[in-house]
Amino acid sequence: MKKTVFRVNQDGFNGAWYPAENTSNRGVILMLGDSAEDRMASIGAKWLNQQGIHVMAMSPDKKDYGHHNYPLERFGKAISFMKAKGCEKLGVIGASTTGMMALLTAVYYPEISLTIAISPPDFVMEGFYRDGKDGATERPGDHESSVSWQNRPLPYLPYAYRHPEYWQKIQEESKAGGNKVASRRLFDESEKRHPIQEEERIKVEKIHGRLIFIGAEDDVLWDTCRYIRRMEERLLRLPHDCTFESWLYEHGTHFAFPESMLKMMLPVGSALLVSFMFKAGREYKKECRETRMDIDRRLRDALGKW
Repeated sequence: MKKTVFRVNQDGFNGAWYPAENTSNRGVILMLGDSAEDRMASIGAKWLNQQGIHVMAMSPDKKDYGHHNYPLERFGKAISFMKAKGCEKLGVIGASTTGMMALLTAVYYPEISLTIAISPPDFVMEGFYRDGKDGATERPGDHESSVSWQNRPLPYLPYAYRHPEYWQKIQEESKAGGNKVASRRLFDESEKRHPIQEEERIKVEKIHGRLIFIGAEDDVLWDTCRYIRRMEERLLRLPHDCTFESWLYEHGTHFAFPESMLKMMLPVGSALLVSFMFKAGREYKKECRETRMDIDRRLRDALGKW
């Protein structure tokens, strides 16, 4: 697959451009995986290319899933490039932490007309690092936001725990629940200690075009369905001009991806990954697969109508 790579020091953002083979006026910013060039991002881009859509995959750095004061202006630079390439319709897709990033990008850039957030929170997260400090896979930043705008960190929900207790709590919860990784209790405790303030919430009412939330009740990273319902309530309460819908499932885990995309990423053992990562993936294999198949069908339809 032909791609063009971008670096922060030269281009103002870190990304990889994956153009569709056919002429198209549609382009999507995609945020999946640790890097804009890793298998998850490149296969996600290939899947979207098959739908006739150009893709700009983006990540904070060349290979770094950590998010700490990630400047939202970088998305503006990527959008300018995409417009120059003939993308009249612009969309954004993210999952997990980048589901939050997708929502924030759409809030700050009104030209985005399709926003798809998979397993997102409804608030700005505190920043975190994946630098292996003291043997921890992940640690909170030094009271940093995950994102910034105009050189100012956005207000955020602070984590209940600091380093090294933060990762210790995640390990304890993961082991107790039979999951490879789980942090739902951590986020519940964070809200308990610090009720979310209005300035920390994502202003989804400012999003334009079509907005799609996707989540599963058995998500053990955080209570994404509760967060999505809060965003629905916010949209019903406040003036907005987007059309929004929520695809919520009982089973599906944090990996609520289209089935065919997941199969492209892992031709052999895509379902095994979900089973390996999450207890619900083992106990409800059939239901999780049906969820991914339904998301696949509905997402293809949404992209086709866009």
